[in-house]
Amino acid sequence: MAGDHGPSVGAVPGEAGRPAGYLRQYQLVDRVRAYQPDVDVDLINRAYVFAVSMHGEQKRASGDPYFAHPVQVAGILTEFKLDAASIAAGLLHDTVEDTDATIDDIRGLFGGDVAEIVDGLTKLNQVSFANDQIKQSGNLQKFVLAISKDPRVLMVKLADRLHNMRTLHYIKNDSKRARIARETLDIYAPLARRIGIQLISNELEDLAFREIDADAYEMIIARMKALRDPNEALLDDILYALKNLLATAGLKGEVKGREKRPYSIWQKLQRKTLTFAQITDIYGFRIIVDDIADCYQVLGLAHGAWACMSNRFKDYISAPKPNGYRSLHTTVIGPKNRALELQIRTQVMDDVADHGLASHWRYKEATYGFDVDAAKRFGGDPLGQVRQLVEILNDGGDSDEFLEHVKREMTQDLVFAFTPKGELKSLPKGATPVDFAYALHTQLGDLCVGARINGVERPLRTALENGDVVEIILGDRPSPPRDGEALAVTGRARSAIRRLVRQKQREEFLTLGRNMLKQVLQAHGVDPQAVILDEAARRFGAKDVESLLAAIGESRIGVRDVARVIIPDLPYDAEARARRVLLDDESMRLFVDGDNLTPGVSLHLSSCCSPIPGDRIVGVKAPGRGIEVHVTDCAALAELEGPADVWIDLAWTRKAGSEAIAVGRLIVTVENAKGRLGELCTQIGQSGGNILNVKTLRCAVDFFDIVFDIEVVNDKELETIMGALRSRVGVVSVERLRGEEMARERIH
Repeated sequence: MAGDHGPSVGAVPGEAGRPAGYLRQYQLVDRVRAYQPDVDVDLINRAYVFAVSMHGEQKRASGDPYFAHPVQVAGILTEFKLDAASIAAGLLHDTVEDTDATIDDIRGLFGGDVAEIVDGLTKLNQVSFANDQIKQSGNLQKFVLAISKDPRVLMVKLADRLHNMRTLHYIKNDSKRARIARETLDIYAPLARRIGIQLISNELEDLAFREIDADAYEMIIARMKALRDPNEALLDDILYALKNLLATAGLKGEVKGREKRPYSIWQKLQRKTLTFAQITDIYGFRIIVDDIADCYQVLGLAHGAWACMSNRFKDYISAPKPNGYRSLHTTVIGPKNRALELQIRTQVMDDVADHGLASHWRYKEATYGFDVDAAKRFGGDPLGQVRQLVEILNDGGDSDEFLEHVKREMTQDLVFAFTPKGELKSLPKGATPVDFAYALHTQLGDLCVGARINGVERPLRTALENGDVVEIILGDRPSPPRDGEALAVTGRARSAIRRLVRQKQREEFLTLGRNMLKQVLQAHGVDPQAVILDEAARRFGAKDVESLLAAIGESRIGVRDVARVIIPDLPYDAEARARRVLLDDESMRLFVDGDNLTPGVSLHLSSCCSPIPGDRIVGVKAPGRGIEVHVTDCAALAELEGPADVWIDLAWTRKAGSEAIAVGRLIVTVENAKGRLGELCTQIGQSGGNILNVKTLRCAVDFFDIVFDIEVVNDKELETIMGALRSRVGVVSVERLRGEEMARERIH
């Protein structure tokens, strides 16, 4: 077993230092005939000749003829026993992109089935996962949609990527090699693993790892060799002991030893913060027996012969992985106190472990192709794992957000939990009841407000453990959880929660925009119910009236600009505000009145609560000063004692609504980030406020308190500004301050 890093796929020996040689035409046909005797030989021959002819004198970076690449891709596909249309598509996959051939040519010469696969591959070949490209065009979304329609598109693409990675070292541009390796590690290897094709995912990971971090790769190879050489005899003893275990029990089976792969070891070094010397399971052993009953018998024999590490046992036979993988995993302390990782499975399980989705190509009713029913019967629907990514896509969001969710969805370890009716769901380690709800159905996730785990109501943030029985408690209407994405780990749940958040924000912006427009129209004598806004929506490029109102609430469209479509002679803010009178002690008699107010008595704005038009107000007689005007909920009023005639009912006059302007004071707590103050000032202006004074105060490393003095016409305008500020990214809180003393107390 020395140096055995696992089998390689589809390689054909070539000259030293040269890329693997390519298959001759008859060799390729013979490979397909070995598993599909009635294959359409003519289709494969014609595709082979067409590819060689169209690529002509084109060369690879290695200097080899270009057509060697599609021939090698087709050869890799034969290792997975794909049908003739897939083999032909592998031969033709670059012809439309790199030669004068068109999809119509392919359809006319090779039929619609082959043409559809080649068309999908041609679109994928135009997909780049460089960050700037993702932001510009959402290529990852296109990629997922293409591979979800036909499993053969993904199979051919993976074979194409595998051969390109095997020859990556011929590309001279360092940054290009690094980009290809990174997208292989981030996208293609996890996709291969998601559909169960371990042979491809393993090799892609190691090839990409070697390019991305050559020093780490070579270090691990050297350490493995240093560990292997002195332990060769011990490993042979372990193989003998395992085989003897089977023979003694009268069981037929095969025992294979294997080294962990370099990238697998590297992941363990990173994930578990171990040193190389602390990793005990560098070697693993696979025991292959005839049937499931034998699997469990071997498990019992192993646990009887050696001490079992209880926290390292997993039963993927009774609870298969979503990609259909089935096996028993256990770790025992074997000879010489060596930790032995054992995988116990049948031959069929072993085939599925290596070939995943591809292991289900077979004859069904005299037709050779992918048998989805057999895949589901075996324990999973591998292609369904790709379709889950489409559900994430349907939740919306930008391309970077989608990429984050897809990576999260494809690269996590699993736990298994059950519904009260016994339905099994596999979820990433650390998953919560929210993830469980979305795994069952999107609507359940949207309505989830609580959960019972093993019959006991538990917080939604509780991490599920293997064997938990989870009952979801439902609310009346969809609403994002209070702590949002912190309650979920799966990409599917997190993307759905973001969708709910976007929906809720839109509802809030819609309400805010409707109220803002209503206020402006009513202030100018227009009945909002009698207004038809379709023309305004069309003029501002909004999809519909609701979109227009939401844009007003979000301050993407000015409320007075919209009102001016309905009221053409509506004065501009600056002109209208310039004619208003500032609310102060001198102007109070114009704007405040009361039934028992003595003519000529002086009125004063209280400094403790700073009333503005629209606030409910009351007067308090102050000896030697006249009457102080307070808001009715002013805290200072509770301290005032005296006869009832000290209190006077007051109200704002009609002139206060049309001619007064007052100063409202807000304190805003906001994240410490570049440009935040400018954003807030812009928002206040767009919402109709005029800033008179700003004080910026540092109250923590990550947050600022900012005090704004803002000219507003009434309390509703101030509330509108507060609502708009609260909708901004980075704003933690917005509060109204009443009076200089309160502001000074908060500031100091």
